Amino acid sequence: MRTAFTDLAGVEHPITLIANALGTPPPGLVTRAKQEGVAVAALVGQPKHAVRQLAAGVDLLIAQGTEAGGHTGTIATMVLTPEIVQLAEGRPVLAAGGIASGRQMAAALALGADGVWCGSVWLSSAEDVANTATKDKFLAATSSDTLRSPTRTGKPARQLRSAWHDEWERPNSPPPLPMPLQPLLVSEAWQRIDAAAEAGHEGALRLESFFIGQVVGSLRAVRPAAEITRQIIADCEQRIAELGGML
Repeated sequence: MRTAFTDLAGVEHPITLIANALGTPPPGLVTRAKQEGVAVAALVGQPKHAVRQLAAGVDLLIAQGTEAGGHTGTIATMVLTPEIVQLAEGRPVLAAGGIASGRQMAAALALGADGVWCGSVWLSSAEDVANTATKDKFLAATSSDTLRSPTRTGKPARQLRSAWHDEWERPNSPPPLPMPLQPLLVSEAWQRIDAAAEAGHEGALRLESFFIGQVVGSLRAVRPAAEITRQIIADCEQRIAELGGML
């Protein structure tokens, strides 16, 4: 039985993949992962990130475009993915950012990716733990309703714009603290916002937000994750077949 990464993952379950995002993984992590037969992945937002990750010995690169939710750079997935594929030295590359449908998956494969890494689409799944108030805001949002802001973590992260960001952007507002200080400053406030928004408090609902990518504009219903997965795959297969018919 595969040894669990109890000290790294914080859980006592066997794992087959560990992914890092903010910088290169510690050398000890890569060494131990290889000893245990666990693949190491890395999210990258620029070509120079990929070069560093390859030098660190990662097995898999995830080209995360600016469309993604979370900590992203400013290069779009359409541009970033083929750049990372060219640098990957034969290692698999997954495309991330702006992928929530079969058509988008097919586009990623056309760019040279070996697969896709989806994030935001799962926030509309029935299994996701986000509260009802947050999900309702996602379903009502458009693709223009997100921004990259450091006000939750201290680093730019894409999230749904709300009154929270409007207040932080006022001319007399203080600048956010760097990571990890900003989360220490605002984590309790966000716990209170989430609880009050779930209870229907009008002010909290205006403040409510979460990390999510630009594909939020295509989320229109809460569905089981299995249904979302099957639909993406079926639509991707259909689109690839349609494209084949154009040759």
